[in-house]
Amino acid sequence: MATNIAILGSGAMATACATLLAEHDNQTVSIWARDPQIAQQIQQTRENKRLLPGVLLSDRISITSDVELALRDAEYIVAAIPTQFLRSSLQDIKVHLTRNRPVISVIKGIENATFMRPSEIISEVLGSRAVVAVGGPSHAEEISRRMPATVVAASGDLGLARQVQRMFNTDRFRVYTNLDLIGVELAAALKNVIAIAAGISDGLGFGDNAKSSLMTRGLVEMTRFGQRFGAEATTFTGLAGMGDLITTCVSPYGRNRGVGVRLGKGESLDQIIQSMDAVAEGVATTKSVFDVAEQEGIEMPITTEVYRVLYEHRAADEATRALMLRPLRAE
Repeated sequence: MATNIAILGSGAMATACATLLAEHDNQTVSIWARDPQIAQQIQQTRENKRLLPGVLLSDRISITSDVELALRDAEYIVAAIPTQFLRSSLQDIKVHLTRNRPVISVIKGIENATFMRPSEIISEVLGSRAVVAVGGPSHAEEISRRMPATVVAASGDLGLARQVQRMFNTDRFRVYTNLDLIGVELAAALKNVIAIAAGISDGLGFGDNAKSSLMTRGLVEMTRFGQRFGAEATTFTGLAGMGDLITTCVSPYGRNRGVGVRLGKGESLDQIIQSMDAVAEGVATTKSVFDVAEQEGIEMPITTEVYRVLYEHRAADEATRALMLRPLRAE
């Protein structure tokens, strides 16, 4: 008997997850797209032409703008909606989400107003339920084209994490399990801030030394912040932390790095955001993390300078100078 899975969202990651899940003969997938035109286009062409051109979808994948239809037989729900839209989207459709089905989150961000992680937003809107977070180096552009990748599925419920592991695992997509839900979610959000810094470095024309330094010290900031909120330090040296950080800082697919590159070249944030088709989660996350770090007294110099470039119009080269001229100290 087939396992039915509903995916909330029709972006690149939602589409990539659908392609993975549909590789298993015993799994069928339904994608819910809020926009009826997008749903119709993908359903008819069997391709998400705007975000993943050239990736043809399996017959085991259906696409609809009718959320009731998408969720009707679903035993698992995959949440693939950008963090800043997650709460409102769930509130709009929660009348159809009354059954206590597990939610698998592939979202990488933090809500600005509340500083809630995706799993916390899901539980607050839908009521207490099991949530698994999938994190790690996993660009949709590569996953959907069956390039090898490895991620981690995290939940306090190890049995559920193992079930998600089996659902997603293929011969080109390897899934580990982890009990540190907090760490995996925070790592997924925090690495986007450092990716913006890495992009700024690239946009300014700096070299490998500068980027390596940003990534290394950025990982220290991520770990320091995560531990303050109950995450395990080892999570940040694994796939969800260092693994995802490397990919996001070096890949041409990285939206957050791309924002940084354009900032480094002198474009304004408004210009960049208005020209983007997809959401760069790190822009909003930077504000959230900066605000909390200030309140909690957590030292995060790279995050602070990214915030000043994004929200206080500090020139990128001035931010670099501020980092380089900080008081000397031991590593």
